[in-house]
Amino acid sequence: MKHYTSINDIDNINSWIEEAKQLKENPLKHIELGKNKTLGLLFFNSSLRTRLSTQKAALNLGMNPIVMNVSGDAWGIEFGDGTVMNGNTAEHIKEAAAVVSQYCDVIAVRAFPTLIDKEKDESEQVLTSFKKFSSVPIVNMESATGHPLQGLTDAITISEHAKTKKPKVVLSWAPHIKALPHAVANSFTQAMQKMDVEFVIANPKGYNLNPEITGSTPVLHNQYEAFRDADFVYVKNWSSYEDYGKVLNTDPNWMITKEKLGNAKFLHCLPVRRNVIVEDAVLDSNSSLVIQQANNRTYAAQLVLKKILEDL
Repeated sequence: MKHYTSINDIDNINSWIEEAKQLKENPLKHIELGKNKTLGLLFFNSSLRTRLSTQKAALNLGMNPIVMNVSGDAWGIEFGDGTVMNGNTAEHIKEAAAVVSQYCDVIAVRAFPTLIDKEKDESEQVLTSFKKFSSVPIVNMESATGHPLQGLTDAITISEHAKTKKPKVVLSWAPHIKALPHAVANSFTQAMQKMDVEFVIANPKGYNLNPEITGSTPVLHNQYEAFRDADFVYVKNWSSYEDYGKVLNTDPNWMITKEKLGNAKFLHCLPVRRNVIVEDAVLDSNSSLVIQQANNRTYAAQLVLKKILEDL
């Protein structure tokens, strides 16, 4: 595998899930695979789970991870073509990507959307520029429109905890005080579409995701109806796609409660705002899988790095 930038880079999600489970049983089995290889982790935005789990995944494979907070520690990077660089940016992506490629065997990048300019965000300028101007494989640690490491993690977690052959999985919007990206919801949707599950999305009117991603997946505007007989409820806030980046609704009635959840298992990518997205009674119960989910971040990243290293 050359790059991992989208859930669509997964050829067979079931075989990937099984391989990730094997890595989890013996994380150091392939520690020689990444010997004398360097992973560069470039963060244009803050991170906790993504940063630590990807570092740990690299170490489990014998790689040497180098971490840089680009937005605070590096020169301002210009991504435009033909730009007269007489402003705040001091280095162009053409040189930056080429230079980092000389230091690292694999580059992982994390960058968020503007949530202002839909066309710019959907062009994935940062991620696409690194793919174009780097000479080494690129891993997406969350971009403007996708979070494929998280999506793979979620697929692994659901597979581990499923009690039926074809579980019902619901992706539900929940309220938040800020405008948030669509990346996690997009990649989760794409992952579930590859799995043998009954998949439904629940969100208020005005919050439908990109129809090119949701496709034929049912979208319900009644949360109680969507949750009926659910085995897993994955919860995430996202801003409006149609009225791009806007917060149209902060209805607290969409918060997840024990009463709504019923017998379903609760999933969330974290961090999560308690008693805004979900009540304490859910997070502190045995219904919550958020800690197990976070643990699986390591093995999702490790699987991706393993596949890339095997093709270097």
